[in-house]
Amino acid sequence: MTQPSDPRDPHPLSAGWDDRTEVLPAEPTPADVAPQPAPQPAAPAATGGHGVSRRLLLAATAASALGGGAVGAGAVTALEAAGGGSDTAASASGTATQGSTGSATGTARTASAGSISEAAEAASNSVVTLSVSSASAAGSGSGIVLDSQGHVLTNAHVVTLGGEASDPEITVRLADGTVTDAAVVGTDPVGDLAIVSLAAPGELEPMPMGSSADLLVGDTTIAIGAPLGLDGTVTTGIVSALDRSISVASSEVPEEEQAVVPGPDGERFEFFPPEQQAEQNSTQSYVHLRVIQTDAAINQGNSGGALLNDAGELIGVNVAIASTSTEEEGAGSIGVGFAIPVDRAREVAAQLLEDGEVSHGLLGVQVADAGDAEGFTSGAAVQQVEARSGAERAGLAAGDVIIAVEDRATADGAALTAVIREHPAGDTVTLTVLRDEEEQQVDVTLGAS
Repeated sequence: MTQPSDPRDPHPLSAGWDDRTEVLPAEPTPADVAPQPAPQPAAPAATGGHGVSRRLLLAATAASALGGGAVGAGAVTALEAAGGGSDTAASASGTATQGSTGSATGTARTASAGSISEAAEAASNSVVTLSVSSASAAGSGSGIVLDSQGHVLTNAHVVTLGGEASDPEITVRLADGTVTDAAVVGTDPVGDLAIVSLAAPGELEPMPMGSSADLLVGDTTIAIGAPLGLDGTVTTGIVSALDRSISVASSEVPEEEQAVVPGPDGERFEFFPPEQQAEQNSTQSYVHLRVIQTDAAINQGNSGGALLNDAGELIGVNVAIASTSTEEEGAGSIGVGFAIPVDRAREVAAQLLEDGEVSHGLLGVQVADAGDAEGFTSGAAVQQVEARSGAERAGLAAGDVIIAVEDRATADGAALTAVIREHPAGDTVTLTVLRDEEEQQVDVTLGAS
């Protein structure tokens, strides 16, 4: 088996914090080669003040192979950034890999009842590794077994290589090492989810399902996936925040889908093919996601993998991380990871299995973040109302500030768009609107996005 040249070009993505933020695309790790472990790097020096440049990365690995050239040294660089001196990925909270069985001394052990080991063991056979390639790009990610028929849930950016491939070749390695081809059943670029079907599913163990509605901040989380191609890697942490909204720039979504007016200095989560970051930063469309935030280590290659509770049940689909690393240095987990809640993922999966696509509502407004005197966002300020839209028919006007949809607060434009897009076209929703400093309830029937 040949050794891979190290994939560079992390898939970029930039975050909407007060500090200057950038985001990178992920790097590819072909499924049939194992990345070489790198020496443990020295701990980075602490930085103070507000000079930290934050970077958000897609948790899949993807890179372009241009002009027939091989992908470079990014996998080793990223492994070094993650503190990889062995075949484990680093986590401030806790990390293990499932590359072997038994204890360090060779004595066989069984997982203790109620332990993280027991939870990971219950779900590990339901997580797979995807290798995706096209004529010009290749990458890898993780996936979750939905049923015994061979349907696997993953991220849309994994199977489309971040929008670079419309008809990629996909192979999947199961937990027992079996490799099989797969085909795309359907994708939802707006929600960044997809389903593939295995050509030879064999004996599969569907993932035990939990509920994201029951989560509390501080609950235990367990992430399983293939960071940097290291299959079956298990990391642990807690739920750091719920109902977090992030925005990512995406070449998979038509430009007219953009509903949020970009803020100053590109303050937004973004991902790009690396060679297009500078040229497309101002023109990319955005997808807006409601996510679970966790400090379990999630790295490039974890996209589409499982986020579990302490019972080994699925609570989220890992999608992205934030990082302070620069593009040249590579990037890894700093304890700020994001996952799509399982309740939403199951709704999307059901539509993809039935129709091959997902219906998303459209409000028909362009919005910007509404800020208060202290500089905090306090809602989504309507900038423009589209003609013949549901918003126009409901009487929304420029200057209105939308602070809630049904019972969900919308602290900024990204949160509003994320919540609206979770409703299907034709749904009627109740908005809480501030107009002339008075709250009003407005019912709007959503159009189709």
